[in-house]
Amino acid sequence: MNLFTNAEELMVPLAFIAGGALAGIIVDSVILRRLRALTRRTPWEGDDVVVTSLKGVTFYAFFIAGVYGALLRTPLTERTRAVADKAILVLLLLLATVLLVRLAAGFVTLYAKKAVLPSTSIFTNLAKAIAFTIGMLIILQSLGISIAPLLTALGVGGLAVALALQDTLSNLFSGLHIIATRQIRPGDYIRLSSGEEGYVTDISWRNTVIRTLPNNTVIVPNSKLAGAIVTNFHLPETEMAVLLDVGVSYDSDLEHVEKVTVGVARDLLREVQGGVPTFEPFIRYNAFSDFSINFTVIMRGCEYVDQYLIKHEFVKRLHRRYLAEGIEIPFPIRTVRLQHGAASTIPGEAL
Repeated sequence: MNLFTNAEELMVPLAFIAGGALAGIIVDSVILRRLRALTRRTPWEGDDVVVTSLKGVTFYAFFIAGVYGALLRTPLTERTRAVADKAILVLLLLLATVLLVRLAAGFVTLYAKKAVLPSTSIFTNLAKAIAFTIGMLIILQSLGISIAPLLTALGVGGLAVALALQDTLSNLFSGLHIIATRQIRPGDYIRLSSGEEGYVTDISWRNTVIRTLPNNTVIVPNSKLAGAIVTNFHLPETEMAVLLDVGVSYDSDLEHVEKVTVGVARDLLREVQGGVPTFEPFIRYNAFSDFSINFTVIMRGCEYVDQYLIKHEFVKRLHRRYLAEGIEIPFPIRTVRLQHGAASTIPGEAL
């Protein structure tokens, strides 16, 4: 009979634990999934952040609740029960801290998506750090540990930490300055005065990550970037002029050359991906060189990398059109004086 009583007393706590785990699985797998489907239909994206942040947290919350119910049904000494209650409270506060960190990161990312802030990891990491710190302080306070001396010690030691981490703090505040001024943003194509260029993929608390056109990564400390001369090809807008130098023979009809060249450029901008079809291209003659009259063709591309395809197609089309129109693109010519005064004109580079 005594064995049956002990088994019966054991079954009740186990039932609470199993019931809490089962409820957590149902809420986490079924209810949250349906809520996520509903939030996708609402205009406010914040509810989706809340539901996503609850993923996994709800299971552990119900499981801890089941464990707490099992403890209430278990005969324990006062000291053991007090320790168990403290442990349950700490676990719940840790769970709440995880939820707070997720919510902070999610809403910061959502705020960044609205173009109020650039989408960078530096703000997400700061939000996580602040939320985690608040959660830890609440846990310490709930355990009866006074946080006032801790805050005082942190304030006194802050000066020493700041002196020891000058480079780190310099990069942190430089990153905040770069983001606040919005002169360099993720997705922008930039070129540094030292020659590195590419797309900005992220601005973290320490470095700015640049992806080059060959698909390599350049990591630049924020303090170096803040003090560098930077050309941003996406500001004030992504569209940019595409310039190409051309030379024609001195025997050419320049009016005809201009008409043909502009026509080729106009058709190209309308047909080639990356060209601005509404832009009216034009040319400007600029020099009488040794063997040709030189001019520059001015076209327009949607962004920096589009210039390569535009130039590629333009050279092919212009060469084919010049051949059809009888317009000559002369070879470089140099006149060489021979030893006895005779002159010889040869094509090619200067000897």
